[in-house]
Amino acid sequence: MTLGWLQIFRLGLVQLCIGAVVVLTTSTLNRLMVVELALPAVLPGALVALHYGLQIARPAWGLRSDTKGNRTFFVILGMAVLALGAFLAAVAVVLFPLAWGQALLLSVFAYVLIGFGVGASGTSLLALLASATEPRRRAAAATITWLLMIFGIAVTAGTVGHFLDPYSPERLLWIVAIVTFGAVVLTTLAVWGIERRLDHPVPEDTPPRLLEGLREVWAEPQARAFTFFLFLSMTAYFLQELILEPYAGLVFGFTAGETTKLSGMQNGGVFFGMLTVGIALSGLKIGSLRGWVVTGCLGSSLALMAIVALGHLPGAALVPAVIGLGFFNGIFAVAAIGAMMALAGEGRSSREGTRMGLWGAAQAIAAGFGGLLGAGAADLMRLVLPDATAFGLVFGAQALLFIVAAMMATGVVAARGAARVPTVMAGE
Repeated sequence: MTLGWLQIFRLGLVQLCIGAVVVLTTSTLNRLMVVELALPAVLPGALVALHYGLQIARPAWGLRSDTKGNRTFFVILGMAVLALGAFLAAVAVVLFPLAWGQALLLSVFAYVLIGFGVGASGTSLLALLASATEPRRRAAAATITWLLMIFGIAVTAGTVGHFLDPYSPERLLWIVAIVTFGAVVLTTLAVWGIERRLDHPVPEDTPPRLLEGLREVWAEPQARAFTFFLFLSMTAYFLQELILEPYAGLVFGFTAGETTKLSGMQNGGVFFGMLTVGIALSGLKIGSLRGWVVTGCLGSSLALMAIVALGHLPGAALVPAVIGLGFFNGIFAVAAIGAMMALAGEGRSSREGTRMGLWGAAQAIAAGFGGLLGAGAADLMRLVLPDATAFGLVFGAQALLFIVAAMMATGVVAARGAARVPTVMAGE
């Protein structure tokens, strides 16, 4: 058996839960540390980079799922570890004003849990999708699951932002506890029973060790080139992740709840950008994966330039530009994901999980590197420059990286340029 549309949707709910929990750490807790607690932005940047850096273990999770199966257990276990880490991270934020050293140690431990939880749950889920979805449905399955993830991020950020004002430590802990517990329950219900109805593919040869499996995949020219493209483009994608909300708070005077809502609006834009590409490619047969990747990169660059300009205009409206950034980010992301899912099933068989693990590790390292680089650069420049100028220089560098990524995409995604996302119809 292969996955049907209902089962794909159920697995997408796991991605929704991952996004809902992770956005608390990269959005709400990050803002509280930088603005309310007046901590340097590089501190939450380093913590987020830690959790992304630990996801270098994704290839090991992917290879394990290729050779031993039992992905359901690790999806649920990973979500439970992620939820625990997110709650402890919130406890650490509350503890910082009382015991700085203990709070820092607890934060490090919490983000280690977050990193391992996302790696185990996310990689096992994507490997299950890549190996059990018919080739003609893979890109559409990726679109559905990532749309649900972004929907979860947007709804969680907007809802948390609404209930977080007026801010209090007790209110924060209750909100995080409800979100994380709900994510574990929904993940368990969503994934339960799906894997045992599927035929686990038998490896065509003796299962390799991790390094051997990685060498096999790295020897594939397409997989290697796509890894480099993912690292560069995702560095650009995440460069502003940890500084956009502090920018809104410090330069535009947004409250904690308002900046969390802003994150929700940005991810709402991501959702509609992804939906636009899905409709255009699947329903209207407009464009190609390569064309939409380039469009997303160039549009994101223009939106970032607008955000830079608005920081120097008193009373300027930041929200439309942030929504625009999210929209073009979504266009880029879903087209890149479609190409990734299509490539995951090419080359040596029974290596889908290893490929997804490799690309997941490249994306995670880029996310951590980009977030830490952006936060660190903003901190350094704020020592000698006004806030608007310091943040603006980082956003400008991000805009340039997106232009470089667009140029690289014309070559890397060229082989897939004519590919289209399969039509999502229940009757297929």
